[in-house]
Amino acid sequence: MHFVEIKNLTNPLKPAIRAGVCDNFYLKLRGLMFSPSISSSEGLLFIEKEDTKINSSIHMFFMQFDISVIWFNHEMQVVDKALAKKWHPYYAPSHPACYTLETHPSRLDHFAIGDKILLQND
Repeated sequence: MHFVEIKNLTNPLKPAIRAGVCDNFYLKLRGLMFSPSISSSEGLLFIEKEDTKINSSIHMFFMQFDISVIWFNHEMQVVDKALAKKWHPYYAPSHPACYTLETHPSRLDHFAIGDKILLQND
């Protein structure tokens, strides 16, 4: 797995998130399932080939904790966000997205709909 740094260009005062990139079937399937926790500076970034609601949806089965989920599109603009509760069956963005960021619940308010995002290789 490789990592990227995720920066919110619209709100640059908030610290960046170091996210592992999930860009293949196994990494996407595993996600954060069975992980004991996640720190506020970490996350996972799921990448799809195109903006879509269905393929960027997530489930929370086998999760031991809640997470913040931030969806952004190919234009690197936040299109939706949610506080995902453990064991909830399904979350999907209200608008198509090709990036899904899963991170610590405390990070939800660090992003707003319409924010511009920058990804940098770690």
